[in-house]
Amino acid sequence: MTILVIAEHDNQSIKAATLNTVGAAAKIGGDVHLLVAGAGCGAAAEAGAKIAGVSKVLVADAPHYDAQLAENVAELIKGLAGSYSHILAPATSAGKNTLPRVAALLDVAQISDIVGAESADTFVRPIYAGNALATVRSSDSVKVITVRTTAFEPVAEAGGNAAVESIAAAADLGISSLVGRELTKSARPELGAAKIIVSGGRGLGNGENYHAIMEPLADKLGAALGASRAAVDAGYVPNDYQVGQTGKIVAPQLYVAVGISGAIQHLAGMKDSKVIVAINKDPEAPIFQVADYGLVADLFEAVPQLTAAVG
Repeated sequence: MTILVIAEHDNQSIKAATLNTVGAAAKIGGDVHLLVAGAGCGAAAEAGAKIAGVSKVLVADAPHYDAQLAENVAELIKGLAGSYSHILAPATSAGKNTLPRVAALLDVAQISDIVGAESADTFVRPIYAGNALATVRSSDSVKVITVRTTAFEPVAEAGGNAAVESIAAAADLGISSLVGRELTKSARPELGAAKIIVSGGRGLGNGENYHAIMEPLADKLGAALGASRAAVDAGYVPNDYQVGQTGKIVAPQLYVAVGISGAIQHLAGMKDSKVIVAINKDPEAPIFQVADYGLVADLFEAVPQLTAAVG
């Protein structure tokens, strides 16, 4: 049994979500191969070869993989699929864009967002916004799976010594192209991989309050900034701050929710955090049902006091 993990990378380094996905592959069992498809991606392939538990790195280096567009990458994976029992990718925007195409091309059912692997053909995945867990069994010859990365421990990114093998690129389908990419640059940790996250909700009132209240606390804690969907929809912060079922799924060591009521779609994205602290003036707010520590207070008074008290 051999498992193919689709690496997320920037042509220079491997992204953290890949380490969790390799961890999920290790739970399933068998040899683990890593696919690095990119342009000028030799450095990423070398980094992939050092990942613990990876026995081989397949490198497809071609200009039409520079942006790792889902159509071309899916075509490449389709050609490799016959050699593998499982194909895994992180349940990130890239993985959720590419793997459904692979499943359709192979005429198999995708198993989405798994949080557990009971055997080679039986997996656990959340349903109803995470309020229930379904155990599903697949009889497909190739299991196409996206992995909820917060549910699996990452493997070590050093210590491995996998063989690196160059493979032929598939055809450039020419049906999509990258027009532009706008990246949010920040000195703070990346939201999906941060150990501490402070999130703000609609209770902050507006974007100016969000930045004035939340940023000093995040800087003191060395935390990433997040937000509820309500805060994003209201224009307080950009979309990539959103935590929740339709945003990023996170599970940091510490999650501080400020002015967030705790709608079910938000809870689905953060309730696996190790420690949850909630600050809200409404004692009936649903967020307090999942919080380890709750403070019923006016956030405009409590958060500056908390920021001042943090050393």
